[in-house]
Amino acid sequence: MSALEEFQAALAISTGRLLATAARLTDDEVRAASLLPGWTRGHVLTHVARNADSHVNLLTWARTGVYTPQYPTPETRETEIEAGAARPAKEQLADLEESSERLDRAIRELPPEAWRAIVGGSRPPRHPAWYVLMRRLREVEIHHIDLGAGYGWADLPEPYVRWELHDTMHLWPRGQGPVSEIVSREVRDDGEHIQVWRGLGDGPAVHGTPRELLAWLTGRAPGEDLSVKPSDGGGEPSGSPATSSATSPVTSPVTPPSPPQWMSMPAPRDLPVEPPATWPPRHD
Repeated sequence: MSALEEFQAALAISTGRLLATAARLTDDEVRAASLLPGWTRGHVLTHVARNADSHVNLLTWARTGVYTPQYPTPETRETEIEAGAARPAKEQLADLEESSERLDRAIRELPPEAWRAIVGGSRPPRHPAWYVLMRRLREVEIHHIDLGAGYGWADLPEPYVRWELHDTMHLWPRGQGPVSEIVSREVRDDGEHIQVWRGLGDGPAVHGTPRELLAWLTGRAPGEDLSVKPSDGGGEPSGSPATSSATSPVTSPVTPPSPPQWMSMPAPRDLPVEPPATWPPRHD
C-alpha cells in the first residue's frame, strides 16, 4: 500500500469516527464551549465542514489545472464559521456528512496524474495535491480532539501520530526555538524506538512519547507529562540507556517552554511531486 492509499484509508476511518461523535451531540452540547478558546463545538464542526469544501477546491484545481483558491478570502472563511456555529446538532451533522461526502467523491474521482499537480492554501508553500489528504486528516484528527467530546490524544491512530510528528518537526524553525533538542521515546512490540531532533535552538532537551510531544507541539497541552532535561549537545540522547545512571541528568519538575507556532506553513517544503511509497520517507 502506497502512502497515498494509506492516507485515503486513514482519512475515511477518521472521518467516520468524527461523524459518530457528532451524531451523539445534543443541541446544548453543540452550543457548549470546545477546547479551543472562544469557539463552541458548533464553531469546530462548522469549520471542519467548510474545510472539507475548501479541500474540494484544491482538488478541483489539481484536476482542471485552473487556479481555485482554497478559500475565496480569509474573511469569507471566518464569516462562514460564525454563520454556521449556532445551528442545531442535526443541521451540523448533516452539513458535516454532506461536505465529507463531497470531498470523498472528489478524492475518488481525481485522475492518478492529478495527484502530482501543485496546489496551495492561503499561505506558502504550495505542495503536490497528494498532500491535501494529509492536510485534511490533520484537520479531522486534531479538531476531533478539540471538540472535547470524549476523543483524546490516546485515541489518535499510531500511523497518524508518526506522520504528524515527522511533519511538525520538519517545519520547526531550526536554530530559533526555545529548546535545543527533542527526544521521542516509544515502546513497540519490537522494542524501544528513539528519535532525536537536534539543533533546534537554545534551551533544554524535551523528552516524551510521540503523543505527549505532539500534544505540546500543537499548542494543545502545556507539556506537563514531558521531561525537561539539560541537553548533552550531541551523541546519545540525554538520559538514554547508553548514559550511566551516575551521570544521567535529573528530570526537571517544570513544564517545557512554549514551542514555536504550530503549522506556520500548510505543508513541508520540497515535498516529492510523485506520491511517495511510504511516509515518512525511509531515510527519515
